[in-house]
Amino acid sequence: MNRFDGVCGHACRAQAGLLINRTRFDPTHWTLLLALLSALLLVGCSRPQAMAEPVRAVRTLTVAEESAGGTYEYAAEIKARTESQLGFRVGGKIARRLVNSGDIVKAGQVLAQLDPQDARLGQDAARAALVAAQVNYDQTASDLKRFWELKNQGFISEADLERREATLKAAQSSLDQARAQATMQGNQAAYSTLVADAPGVITGVQGEPGMVVVAGMWVVRLAQDGPRDAVFAVPEDKVGLLRSAGSQPGALKVRLWGGGNLIPASLREVSAAADPATRTFLAKAGLGDAELKLGQTATVLLELPKATGAIRLPLAAVAEAQGKSVVWLLDKATMTVRPQAIEVGGANGNHVLVTAGLSPGQSVVTAGVHTLTPGQKVKLYVEPAAHPAQASAASR
Repeated sequence: MNRFDGVCGHACRAQAGLLINRTRFDPTHWTLLLALLSALLLVGCSRPQAMAEPVRAVRTLTVAEESAGGTYEYAAEIKARTESQLGFRVGGKIARRLVNSGDIVKAGQVLAQLDPQDARLGQDAARAALVAAQVNYDQTASDLKRFWELKNQGFISEADLERREATLKAAQSSLDQARAQATMQGNQAAYSTLVADAPGVITGVQGEPGMVVVAGMWVVRLAQDGPRDAVFAVPEDKVGLLRSAGSQPGALKVRLWGGGNLIPASLREVSAAADPATRTFLAKAGLGDAELKLGQTATVLLELPKATGAIRLPLAAVAEAQGKSVVWLLDKATMTVRPQAIEVGGANGNHVLVTAGLSPGQSVVTAGVHTLTPGQKVKLYVEPAAHPAQASAASR
């Protein structure tokens, strides 16, 4: 007996006791008492009937095979194929910088200069050492010539002549060393001037006048004229697909965000290691000599190969049950639904490609799949008719 029955029983017994006390066991009132007790038991102590669950309306889609492919889209940036960070080959203090970010430069144009005072002093010292070595060599060569004459006259021995020849060879080596040192110092002086080694655009500046830089530190960044690349990031689970599909002619195309026609591209490079921050792989699609501005935003389109026999379903039709992807099939004879496990081969926008688990002609529920239960009764969703006022307004 539940709580509701207990409460009703107490109420019924109370009413019956009240009537018994009032009747004083008068036989003429027993019939009325029994009828009243029966009515109280039927009306007050009966259980409420449970409400029937409403039949849910569902949308369905008839399965059909098709040739499904798909396209992946990646945000990209237009960059120069060759972008160099230029710096001085010697250390020193920057005296002046002649370009700014965004300037167009030509090959051989001066970009920046170091303070040339120390380089000039080193060059002067090297030149002086070269002159001294040359004088020493000339003097040693003249002495050797005179010693050859003394040897022929018999005034010196063969050993003395050999020592003079060795002295001349040492002077020759000193001269060669001084000449190389002078050449190197001349190059060091020239390295204090930074020039552009190719025409292009300055895309970055780091060195400022008065800054002391070491050899090799980049001062300006130069994007060279020539071929352009669309640089984009690829998730690690799509790298293999990009390598295989991107190698096919015509698989890659680039569309600028500012509009325009699709530009054919080719997969030129895929990074061998993931970026430590984003865990994505950097890829470059070559665009050839297309007239594009540096820094433009674009979309790289990767077209997947066509797969026959695939089935395309809306993303809302797929649910997850016990770690597997499932859809709900409609049995039109009984108007009930049941789950069906499927294998998903990929996604394309708001659709998924099903490779196994379904057959053509089956009806799949495409909306409300997360509220269904096996064997549940459903009905087909019918679009509501338009209001007469709205229909008349639409026809005008």
